Amino acid sequence: METFSTLSAEELYALLRLRGDVFVCEQDCAYQDLDGRDLAPGTQHVWFEDDAGPVAYLRVLEEATGLRLGRVCTRREARGHGLAAGLVAHTLDRHPGVPVVLAAQAHLVGFYSRFGFAPAGAEFVENDIRHIPMRRPPGSAATGSRQTTRS
Repeated sequence: METFSTLSAEELYALLRLRGDVFVCEQDCAYQDLDGRDLAPGTQHVWFEDDAGPVAYLRVLEEATGLRLGRVCTRREARGHGLAAGLVAHTLDRHPGVPVVLAAQAHLVGFYSRFGFAPAGAEFVENDIRHIPMRRPPGSAATGSRQTTRS
């Protein structure tokens, strides 16, 4: 896990490019990815990389009530190999006993449920994509796959 201040310029560029490729280009979402939260002192950036750069990524935000996971993404050609699950599991393992929230795209509710997340509010639409707020209480069991990640 890296903080913004420990990222090299090349790492930052590659991570932002992956986020843009997935959310802006693939999902056709014109949104402000650079929301200022990457700079926050407690924000952590977690990713897998290969020879071509970051292959899967997630952002961890510190909030008053615990942590928020977001910007979870995987390069198109690397999907289906458990990389996002590995990032989520790794992050949860590093923060035991901490409540965690996220806004899951509706089709990914089952994916996050494997880690002990449960719906925690009404569905909402953001950038024409249905989302479900989800919460993982402290002490929830995670059953997602394990992988080695950049910490």
